[in-house]
Amino acid sequence: MEVLITGGTGSFGQAMVIKLLNDDLWQRIAVYSRDEFKQHQMIKQFGEFPIGGRLRFFIGDVRDLRNLQRATKGIDVVIHAAALKQIPSCEYNPWEAVQTNIWGSWNVINAAIENGVRKVIFLSSDKAVNPINCYGATKLVAEKLFINSNTLGRKITRFSVIRYGNVLASRGSVVEMFGEQAKNGVLKVTDKRMTRFWWKLSEVVDFTMRVIEQMRGGEIFIPKLQSASIVDLARSVSDSVPIEETGIRAGEKIHESLVAPDEVRRTSDEGWAYLIAPDNPFFEYTGQGSLRQVPEDFSYSSDNPDFCRKEF
Repeated sequence: MEVLITGGTGSFGQAMVIKLLNDDLWQRIAVYSRDEFKQHQMIKQFGEFPIGGRLRFFIGDVRDLRNLQRATKGIDVVIHAAALKQIPSCEYNPWEAVQTNIWGSWNVINAAIENGVRKVIFLSSDKAVNPINCYGATKLVAEKLFINSNTLGRKITRFSVIRYGNVLASRGSVVEMFGEQAKNGVLKVTDKRMTRFWWKLSEVVDFTMRVIEQMRGGEIFIPKLQSASIVDLARSVSDSVPIEETGIRAGEKIHESLVAPDEVRRTSDEGWAYLIAPDNPFFEYTGQGSLRQVPEDFSYSSDNPDFCRKEF
């Protein structure tokens, strides 16, 4: 089996590469990204030259369809993790966000179909649920592109989505930011009421591996996550440094949700994950069948006490 990870030099990509290298099933692991320096760091870390060996590297942007077409030749699985992710940056550079997060996703889809890739997984975000910012809106559009592109793939190339919350200790995460702020004697939060879903990077990787095995095409897979207030998270870094409230930034929500109210009727509890089935008649999922549908009043929101945690 051969796999390609777009945005593969990020925190997720690097953790995924380690996982894949430890599994002999994966004969070739291709990292596709536009950051030459991070690729160089990975080459030194893993001791693999970019030409030869199981680990390969492609310098390229998902905005470049022709380069993606070359990179996906012979690939069995694509994990699409490349994105512009910083909410303020996307708010002030919306066209850049559209070109990478939407147009880039469309390029991944077309390259995968052209080369007969068997499975393609898109990493989405809770920000795609009832979005109020540009980042969330681009993720929502990309979700729609991936789910409905199953009709273009003629059931040869299958597309599924993983939708999740924040990753603890990933590059640029709020935990990393709090660690730096604690050294300066003050922790800054935008609003003390804020809550978010959190999980560990290793859990993201393990969940993605399971989705690769389980996906049939058209699903949105959602992990079972716990949420926490931003204050509790800040206190997990330091319980003595004072907290300063700075005000909500453009495009921020107080609380996040992983399932929209109108998606509840298509959401099932699979034990290891929640699954949102497609409502397009093309798919085999039409009518929930044996899937265990969640209650009508199901609310997967970060301020729901059922999901909140106090300790990290």
